[in-house]
Amino acid sequence: MDTNEFFAPLRATADDGNSADAVAADNVGVENGEPAATTAQAPAKITANALGKTTSTATKQDGGKADRTPVWIDLLSPTPDEIHDIEERFGIEVPTREEMQEIELSSRLYDEDGALFMTVSVLTRATTDAPQTTAVTFILVKKTLITLRYADPVPFKTFIRRVKRSPSLANSAEAVLFGLLEQIVDRLADLMEQTATDLENLSNQVFASPEDIASDQDHRETLRQIGRTGNLSGKAKDSLLNLHRLGLFLSTQTRLKKDAKARLKVISRDIVSITEHANFIANKVTFLLDATLGMISLEQNNIIKIFSVAAAAFLPPTLIASIYGMNFEFMPELGWEFGYPVAIGLMILSAVLPLWYFKRKGWL
Repeated sequence: MDTNEFFAPLRATADDGNSADAVAADNVGVENGEPAATTAQAPAKITANALGKTTSTATKQDGGKADRTPVWIDLLSPTPDEIHDIEERFGIEVPTREEMQEIELSSRLYDEDGALFMTVSVLTRATTDAPQTTAVTFILVKKTLITLRYADPVPFKTFIRRVKRSPSLANSAEAVLFGLLEQIVDRLADLMEQTATDLENLSNQVFASPEDIASDQDHRETLRQIGRTGNLSGKAKDSLLNLHRLGLFLSTQTRLKKDAKARLKVISRDIVSITEHANFIANKVTFLLDATLGMISLEQNNIIKIFSVAAAAFLPPTLIASIYGMNFEFMPELGWEFGYPVAIGLMILSAVLPLWYFKRKGWL
């Protein structure tokens, strides 16, 4: 459980009666229970407060105090009490974990009393042998973005670090939403680039010469890597499909300003281009899988061919040995002085001649 609130930066003006240092002093917050540092050069400071622990307040000009509205509330594996607090605070109904897993479009993207509910699948554990997708819900209510998630994907960690370095990235709920979407798309793009590089190495490995020491003779490891790459690209395409639907949903919202829609259009174009790259990777995975299975079939055919040639080569000697092993009384060769060496010579010759013929035909 790790629930944080992020506040928009404070800005000092010429007529507020306070210096930049004074504003910075008033804007010192608590981040997970620890004091957050501020500087005079950057009076606009982001504050991250754990729900139920600390409540930040901003000093007004008349000396009174009022709660500041957070631009982003990040709910990571929240408790039922925390979810209840959010529902009471914003007058919304937070979807349950089971509802977040539903695949119906109406259950993932909808407008409820002015609050936008958007659920997408985000790729996580992408660098492991078992990549997964986790459902993340974005709730845009008034001037606050609420994210509900039960995993910690890399894009969220990266964006939080960026916001702590540059608080201006979180100056509004829409800015946080688009910042997170951009970070998710960037992460998917990086993964697709790395996957394309891995597939290139796999291609070289599949079509490597059998004499190459580094070649995978039994192709077990190659098949495992191809399967993992195909699984990763499939989950990435699922995440991109969800992001594309979210972009279409947001493009119909009149509450978004012109610059926000322009930013959304750029994100949508990136999603389309990465989806095309993901389709290319999926086709290459299929090609490499078919090629690997074809290589395995060729090797199996070569093994069967060797056994077939051996059986055909030793069939005449077996026939000769069977005839002279019957020991009939009136077999003239049995009493012949040179019968035994002649029989051995016939068996050798009957084995060598087929092998020579197969070699001449190129069957060996």
